[in-house]
Amino acid sequence: MIFVHDKGRMANNMLQYGHVYAWGREHGRQTMSMRFAYKYPWFRICHTPHHNFPTYVFAKYAAKWGLIPSVHFDEEGADYSREERVMQESKMLMVQGWYARWYDLFLKYKPEILDLFAFDEAVERKAKERLGDTRGVHLGVHVRRGDYKTFQGGRFYYSDEQYVRIIRSYYDCCNPKERLSVYICGNDPNLDKDYYREHLNDVSVHFPEGNPAEDLCLLSMCDHLIGPPSTFTLVASMYHDTPLYWIEDPAQSPTPKAFRYFDDLFRHIY
Repeated sequence: MIFVHDKGRMANNMLQYGHVYAWGREHGRQTMSMRFAYKYPWFRICHTPHHNFPTYVFAKYAAKWGLIPSVHFDEEGADYSREERVMQESKMLMVQGWYARWYDLFLKYKPEILDLFAFDEAVERKAKERLGDTRGVHLGVHVRRGDYKTFQGGRFYYSDEQYVRIIRSYYDCCNPKERLSVYICGNDPNLDKDYYREHLNDVSVHFPEGNPAEDLCLLSMCDHLIGPPSTFTLVASMYHDTPLYWIEDPAQSPTPKAFRYFDDLFRHIY
């Protein structure tokens, strides 16, 4: 059994586990996600064997006390052949680190990974309720604040004015003749919702305010996605191969050709 010690937030954990799961499938090894054993109860994986709190506790302390080996993938581009040998030779072990990545294997087993991270029925139902009318074009926007104020020196920390300008540009460039509904999800409790409503008064603006899985599920149902480089929008795009525009320069405007897809973007995470 390979126990995956996930780090970061929910979407990071999904990608990290997906890579190790794919490696395990290729080599005939079972895997278990530590985070989805107890922290995020909204997915099919949470109801599969070994994903429970007792197994989490066993793995945590077995690794802490040195009863099972641990391998670390903490450096980008390093040679991890030794770590992979340990993974193949050990009956049980802990895998840690953001750079445990096997892109081609992930794509090979992507349908299985998507099945594992299928949303629970209650989550899908709530997301569909918040999505509402299915006519026209649905644009999902992720406003990432919080930790992005310091991440990479605040490079991707954008103002409401910048988000509104980009949404307006999307409407003007990509879907000028269709009814547009915008669904704004994020982690800023002080988001100026009135500003968005006032400056986007010719489109339908919604603030779903669901739990992380409900927001992720709703975004995955949209026709296009926009947000700063983030694994949250990246994972949302994975479910239905939704075109995604990562805002790398807030002065630029999204064009149809600027939208990209998960199978490319997941190789270029910041």
